[in-house]
Amino acid sequence: MINIQSSRTLRLLCFCHTIRIIAIMLHFVIKPFKELNIEELYTMLQLRTKVFVVEQNCVFQDMDDKDQKGIHVLAYHEGVLVAYSRLLAPGISYPQMSIGRVLTDTDRRKEGFGIDLMKQSISSMYELYGKQPIRIGAQLYLKKFYEAFGFIQTSDMYLEDDIPHIEMILE
Repeated sequence: MINIQSSRTLRLLCFCHTIRIIAIMLHFVIKPFKELNIEELYTMLQLRTKVFVVEQNCVFQDMDDKDQKGIHVLAYHEGVLVAYSRLLAPGISYPQMSIGRVLTDTDRRKEGFGIDLMKQSISSMYELYGKQPIRIGAQLYLKKFYEAFGFIQTSDMYLEDDIPHIEMILE
């Protein structure tokens, strides 16, 4: 298990033209499946269902037998799970290592948690498996988000559970 604190500073311009600085702390818990406790497993699956099934109105089998082989990145803010990703070794989803099930709680979007989550996920992949290419299957509407981390599109658009996706790679 790895516990990591991440601090990000946001600057907000107020109507009175003063700048307020707010520090937002994320606490990362990074664990293989077998080390997740019941609470972590429950909140992880609950958040995945909230985003991938309910929000996206997509009935699909989320639990795909890859969770047991993955490393799980849970991002907490003030004790509440706000973002999550799953890291997979090469050969599980793709020949390359991969990051999947990337999400931010629907109630906590636009706070930068997704950016912090991806930075931590990429860093953790390199620590776990060495610096090698990372492949993702990204929802098409998030292409620019992933491009900001250096991912490039490597496939045409395809439908997965009726949602447009593309494959991308970070070399």
